[in-house]
Amino acid sequence: MDDRVAGALSLPDDWPAHPDLSLALNRMGSFDWDLDSGLMHMDQPALDVFDLRPDEYDDRPASLGQRVPTDEAIRLDGMVSQALKSGRSNYGAYFRVMRRDGTLRWTHTQGFIRRDGTGRPRRIIGIVRDATQELADSTARREVDQERRRRTSLVEGTTAALAHARTVKDVTDVLKNSQGLANLGATSLVMGLLESGRIHLVADGPEGAYVPGTRYTRTDEPYPMSEVIRTLAPRFIESAEDFATTYPILWPHISHLGITAAAYLPLIAQARPIGALGLLYGNKAGFTADERNLLVALGSSIAQSLQRAMLYEQEHDLAEGLQQAMLPRQIPEVPGAQVAVRYRSARLGRDIGGDWYDVISLPGGRVGAVIGDVQGHDTHAAAVMGQLRIVLRAYAAEGHSPATVMARASVFLHELDTDRFATCTYAEIDLSSGVVQLVRAGHVDPLVRDVDGSCRRLPVEGGLPLGLSAEFGRLEYPVSTVELDPGQTLLLYTDGLVELPGADLDEGMQLLTSTVHNGPQDIQQLADRLCDVVDERGGEDDVAMLLLRRRAAHAPHPGGRLQQHVAQNDPEALSSSRHMIRAAVRAWGAKDRADEVELAADELITNALMHTDGGAIVTIRVLTGPERRLRVDVEDRSSALPRRRDAGESGVSGRGLMLVDRLSDVWGVESRGNGKCVWCEFVIPERGSREGRRDARM
Repeated sequence: MDDRVAGALSLPDDWPAHPDLSLALNRMGSFDWDLDSGLMHMDQPALDVFDLRPDEYDDRPASLGQRVPTDEAIRLDGMVSQALKSGRSNYGAYFRVMRRDGTLRWTHTQGFIRRDGTGRPRRIIGIVRDATQELADSTARREVDQERRRRTSLVEGTTAALAHARTVKDVTDVLKNSQGLANLGATSLVMGLLESGRIHLVADGPEGAYVPGTRYTRTDEPYPMSEVIRTLAPRFIESAEDFATTYPILWPHISHLGITAAAYLPLIAQARPIGALGLLYGNKAGFTADERNLLVALGSSIAQSLQRAMLYEQEHDLAEGLQQAMLPRQIPEVPGAQVAVRYRSARLGRDIGGDWYDVISLPGGRVGAVIGDVQGHDTHAAAVMGQLRIVLRAYAAEGHSPATVMARASVFLHELDTDRFATCTYAEIDLSSGVVQLVRAGHVDPLVRDVDGSCRRLPVEGGLPLGLSAEFGRLEYPVSTVELDPGQTLLLYTDGLVELPGADLDEGMQLLTSTVHNGPQDIQQLADRLCDVVDERGGEDDVAMLLLRRRAAHAPHPGGRLQQHVAQNDPEALSSSRHMIRAAVRAWGAKDRADEVELAADELITNALMHTDGGAIVTIRVLTGPERRLRVDVEDRSSALPRRRDAGESGVSGRGLMLVDRLSDVWGVESRGNGKCVWCEFVIPERGSREGRRDARM
């Protein structure tokens, strides 16, 4: 068993139970099934019964599927479920196991159900043993064969298969496949659903059974399905002559199928018709009373499955509509970048989820990119997602730093009337400089695709998921800074893109990076290709993705430029500006002077806030010329020029410009029409030099 799985679950203190030695001596295996976690421990003798090696079993009952035939598994699941619901304390059953060499052997299991004080089942402890020799006895074997014949009867066999159908297509697939037709005893079938007074043909088979012009028919037309829907009574056609005489318009189109009998059944659910089913037989003459009763019962079973599937699809469509309404209706044009977004719904096996993406236009030519996933797969998850997307957009548009945006969103989710949490990645991108500030809240790492197509994972230090960080008082979200070169593509996505059945996250990441590397150059086509890969492998989770490529033509030759307003009495804005400066210095290849630049800039900003009545505008940019320089401008609305003076007796007051003078290569003051600008410059390595490139990327 995977230690990580065990550590994440709460198991009974005495799990797994230790079997008595006498079991092993009698060639019996034992199992201990913890119903809360779903883990089922099996000892070595039990694994021997199933012909499994320890490395082939991961303590999950689903791992036995390779040894237990599907029909046997359905019967066992039903029997255990009935025992749990009925309040019984034990159960026992014979079933068949397929060994490694393909042979089938009879097995017997007996389980004892442990319940808590409220009667809720918590645990099953039992044994399994090889019963092949026991059932060789003719009397015992006859009883088992009788049970098997009863279980595989027409109605129960089909009903068992239909129990797993979630959509109308699932139902029709069960009926149309070769095994379904064999269970029905028919050679071909047709099925139609009642829609707005017309019959819509939704299934016909095998190939060649479809009659042109009958995809949609009215209930008053002279066809057998129309008749049974009108009368709500089955119609049994016992010969080809009977068919040709009763339905002369339809018969010439299907006579080539060699039909000798047919049964048309109304599909009735909650006392109203929802459609009709036609079963066509090629080697049958008439129907006995028992056969008619069985087929009527079959029609009832199919009708119930269809109604359940139709309700599921309606609910899913409603949820999907809600989810789509919560996503951005259109992505804004982003000057300097190409953007591709996709959302793929897990149509089968799951309800709608809370995955989302967003692109936010920010001041100064910046853009915010968001990807996230709310816990759960239902309409509530979609509703929470919509609210969370809106507040993230609002906090980002207000100009807060990425870390603050994430922290405030976490507090909002924690205070919302929900028990859901969410994972999220927020990227703030300055397209003129290529500086990307990334914050991750329990989400999967993003990827970067280079101009040559190579793809790499971008490790981003992260915090707790949104909602949880507020609950546990851990709202610190570290910001990672990278540089996106012209032509490079940033890929943000939800975990459905990397989840592989039976594989860990690293394998999924490797497959994703390989797919991106070998994918089309055009990002729209690349996004489509990633969705196709998920469909091909049968992904069971929703997927959202956002691809952003920085345009080469948008990169200015002189270098980058970042700007931010710092208001008085706003410590958050001051902290954000410091982080902006630190991020730019690293991204522009001047890490060796990062402390000097940050300290000098901090002194200029502090002076502006302390000695003027308004805020300050901080600009950091790269200048080219005989030598490459990084310049910091701090503008304020005061016309009074600062002057350098010695520090006072405390050694604190008056040291600001002295520090700027010693730290920078040159500094100065410029009068402006509505104030002044205090600036300082630092010589930094050329862009192409080793020093200039060494720390440009994280």
